[in-house]
Amino acid sequence: MLPFRKETIEDRTLEYPEERKDMTKITMSSSRLGLRLAVCLLNISEARRKYIVENVAKAALLETNGQKHPEVSVLNIFSDQEYNRSVITIAASVAELGNSILAACLEAFQSIDMEVQEGIHPCLGAVDLIPIYPLSGIGVEECGAVARSLAENLLQGVPGCSVFLFGEADLPEKRTLVQRRKQLGWFTRRDFSALKPDLGVAPARRCGLTGHRVPRLQHRQ
Repeated sequence: MLPFRKETIEDRTLEYPEERKDMTKITMSSSRLGLRLAVCLLNISEARRKYIVENVAKAALLETNGQKHPEVSVLNIFSDQEYNRSVITIAASVAELGNSILAACLEAFQSIDMEVQEGIHPCLGAVDLIPIYPLSGIGVEECGAVARSLAENLLQGVPGCSVFLFGEADLPEKRTLVQRRKQLGWFTRRDFSALKPDLGVAPARRCGLTGHRVPRLQHRQ
């Protein structure tokens, strides 16, 4: 569901240089303040309906009382129309990041219909990937723990959820995202009934992936 690889954040932000700049600023300032921060690059299978993408991002920012959470920020939203895929960069204290991602995932699951979703980028679900990376004051093992906790909470909050773990969340194997994608036939699979998730039930149709370049999670739509 959420896996972590030490080199991943560098590789990923090369694609989005504006994210590298934002995360560098946060890392430097948070280190001086002694904050414990992590970041999630939430991948959702929607880019063409801007209001849905914005609603998912807003869900990550709000507390249960509807007020803006002081320890959560959305640093960037990158959308590709042809891929029909958006990456929402969410930074937060490690204590709050899991709840923030969960709220965003629930909004995405409610708003994105995978039966009609189209795009040239391979995807398995409304929430397709949830990588989590350390920013300041924490290590990859703790990111993996956040990912596993998030996977369990998604199982409770989303009926029919299926979770596939990678990286630090995938214990003891710690398989990489590339390994999991190959095992799952991510680029070619048409029959999802044979998939065996790490948590939850086997998906009947396309599903989503969540990970910290730690683990990865899939959700049946």
